[in-house]
Amino acid sequence: MNILVVFKKNFEEVHDAGLHSLREVLQRACGEEHRVDFRPREHVRRADFIARDLVIIFGGDGTLTSLSHNIDAATPVMGVNSHPRSDHPDGSYGFYMDSSMLTFEEDFQLVLNGKAIVNELPRLQAVIDSTSGNRFTTDPAMNDLLIANTHQYAPSKYHLRRGEQQCHQQSSGLLFSTWLGQGAWLRNAMSSEEFNELCHRATNERTAAHYFVLARDLSPLQRNEATWSWADWTSESTTITSDMHRGYVVPDGWDEVHFNRGATITVNADAPKLILLTFRTTIEAKLLSLD
Repeated sequence: MNILVVFKKNFEEVHDAGLHSLREVLQRACGEEHRVDFRPREHVRRADFIARDLVIIFGGDGTLTSLSHNIDAATPVMGVNSHPRSDHPDGSYGFYMDSSMLTFEEDFQLVLNGKAIVNELPRLQAVIDSTSGNRFTTDPAMNDLLIANTHQYAPSKYHLRRGEQQCHQQSSGLLFSTWLGQGAWLRNAMSSEEFNELCHRATNERTAAHYFVLARDLSPLQRNEATWSWADWTSESTTITSDMHRGYVVPDGWDEVHFNRGATITVNADAPKLILLTFRTTIEAKLLSLD
């Protein structure tokens, strides 16, 4: 196997000690039979992920989401929580990180033996068509994707279209979320009653192509005029035409892709999936256990 280990580098003792232990486990388990390369998160490049049989992310959810944009649909990913909250209240919850140094050696053997649980995670993408005829596709988003005015003090103005339905809106931006990414931002952007109602609809009808969309801080009048455009769970592509001098698309809170007035942005869940390995339960079951 050709294995890449990417680790969080912040010079904290708990992470350094864990990384040292992880190196020792891999040295014992792999020997000279498997190739293992180590890269700090700050120095890794997209080219480092090419032709890998396994990527091990050592850190927390933020480390994984920031790196997942570089990983294609053919490369399995193993998340190892470097500082679990179960060990310390300041640690990482690690929703996507199903392994830790307490279980890593056993979990890695499951990977080598082909017995890990394989989760195919849908991801969001946005395709930007500029007025000059250029087309850009954003990095795939595991959790959520934001379209908004780059000036947060100014409203986000745009024409919204989904299928035959269309309207003009002024909000603080559109937030899109995968089913599994709902806990990253979506839950906090709505009241608990609104969120529960939306999730009830989503639970009754769900495919890999479905995603949440929320117009943040939309006026009550606009909510009533076009309920489909305020908070929805849909498998149709959502298209906006910008009426902002400058806006941006932000996948998973990382790289920003900017656009100008007149640009068209289309969002859907057609991005390549992410293959995430877990060992005790599926990611879907883990999410449901939180409710």
